[in-house]
Amino acid sequence: MNWRPYTHLSMSIDPGERPRIGISFYASITRARARVLESGRPYLVLESDEADVTISTTGAAGPVTAADLDIAREIFNAAARYLADCERIHAEHTQATNSAA
Repeated sequence: MNWRPYTHLSMSIDPGERPRIGISFYASITRARARVLESGRPYLVLESDEADVTISTTGAAGPVTAADLDIAREIFNAAARYLADCERIHAEHTQATNSAA
């Protein structure tokens, strides 16, 4: 099986529908960072060798809305769950590897 990292990009354009773009990072994220622009607009970036994804608040540097806060909390909770799952699976793998030795 090929375990090399990769990024998958898909685009769907259907008549009468808004275009949809999907980006999937499979262990190839090289950096995740968050900053605040001089304008006061916060943003989050996920980078790989193949693609960058930037997430920011609504509007053109307008005030951060309650909806922006809700999305930021969803991202935070999803990232915390992702971290917990990665740590658990890594520990299980390490334990299995050590037991087999």
